[in-house]
Amino acid sequence: MVGTLGSPRTGTIDARSRAPFGWAPLVVLFIVGFVDRIEHNLLIGVLPAVQREWGFSDTAAGSIPTAAALAAAVVALPAGYLADRLSRTRIIAVVVLVWAIATLGSGLATGFVMFYLMRVLLAAAENIDNPASGSLLADYYPPVSRAKAYGLTRVTMHLGGVGTLLGGVLAEAFSWRTAFLVMVVPGVLTALLVWLLREPRRGELDRLVAAGDASPASLAPAYAASATSTSTASAAPLAKPPFWRQFRQVLAIPTLVFVCAGLSLLTLGLAGIFYWLPTFMVRTLGIGTAAAGSLSGLITVAGTLTDTLVGSWLGRKWHGTRKGGRLLAGGSGITAGSLVLAGALSMESIGAMTVLALLASSLMAIAIPNMTACLADVVPAAGRGLGFAVLQLLITGGGAFGSLVVGIASDRLGSLLAGMYILVIPMVAGGLLTLRARTSFERDRRKVMEEAARG
Repeated sequence: MVGTLGSPRTGTIDARSRAPFGWAPLVVLFIVGFVDRIEHNLLIGVLPAVQREWGFSDTAAGSIPTAAALAAAVVALPAGYLADRLSRTRIIAVVVLVWAIATLGSGLATGFVMFYLMRVLLAAAENIDNPASGSLLADYYPPVSRAKAYGLTRVTMHLGGVGTLLGGVLAEAFSWRTAFLVMVVPGVLTALLVWLLREPRRGELDRLVAAGDASPASLAPAYAASATSTSTASAAPLAKPPFWRQFRQVLAIPTLVFVCAGLSLLTLGLAGIFYWLPTFMVRTLGIGTAAAGSLSGLITVAGTLTDTLVGSWLGRKWHGTRKGGRLLAGGSGITAGSLVLAGALSMESIGAMTVLALLASSLMAIAIPNMTACLADVVPAAGRGLGFAVLQLLITGGGAFGSLVVGIASDRLGSLLAGMYILVIPMVAGGLLTLRARTSFERDRRKVMEEAARG
């Protein structure tokens, strides 16, 4: 059984198929992402109970995600290096097992320091599997179906609210430790499932397509064109500029700079406010830990998933019909959603707060599909990897400090609400920056098309 899950369905690789290895690898990697997000977000749901037991300050509580994000940043590049050289299925299986061990350690922690270290270990391990998972998907699925594959695995990023809900419910019904101990079982089972995945040969599917093994009639036209250009390019690979020169070229694209800066500020606010939202509900509105975790999880999952679909539709409708149509949709959603969220935090009724927070989350989610599409439009194909790396770096940096800012402000000002309000300001600024990008979008997009036309 070892290494047989995800073998070619016909015995040999049929590059004309949309899923030559079947859909089992996608299901397994979806489960990996789902379990990852649940484990990651358990802390948000159980935080009020953990603070009651050990009595640590809001600054200390807010520093946990910051330290975790910094640890994740440290291992990011080494993780990519290993993913290009070792068995990716084995890397992911081992990492998922480490998640389970860190989750077990969180539940059995005898003090705050041990608990803190387990959460940092978990975050670092989570970041090691990302390059391996991304690389595997490209070798399991041809370009014609990669959008579907990456889309379904990335949606797990927005299902973390399930972990918040689960943590809050279990913490109130049993204890906060139970929430972590329960997740050890699916973690171990997921690691075993990944261990059974067959490791595909790197680039073999692309080579088969480039060599003409795939019939263009069975593939999307863009895919057929891609295969043709790949076979031509393989004879004379283009020399790439040195890293720092290419980096400067990417940063010279105004639209990219505005969008990345805007999303970084948005992430700063969202990470801080939603990390503390269940705790705020418990302290201010007097509801239980289970209810707070459930409502916060509902807001995150329902609002984000629903309006990601709406944002995709709106982006398609406005793209090409309005100046910077996608940026108009995303930037307007961020700006309006940030202001609605400020109103939600001022509500004294849990019902009114939930409705407004759900509306705010929905409005801001419109930006999710549109901002990344805009970056693809304005960054030349040869530099898109680095362009998205800049985006990821700034988003990670923004998300790392949101919870800490709120925690420090809460301790200094004596008000958790005041700390959360502070982050509304950069969120609104982020929305305005993305709207500002409309002034350069058409010019940057035209440059990319002209460069592509020159070959």
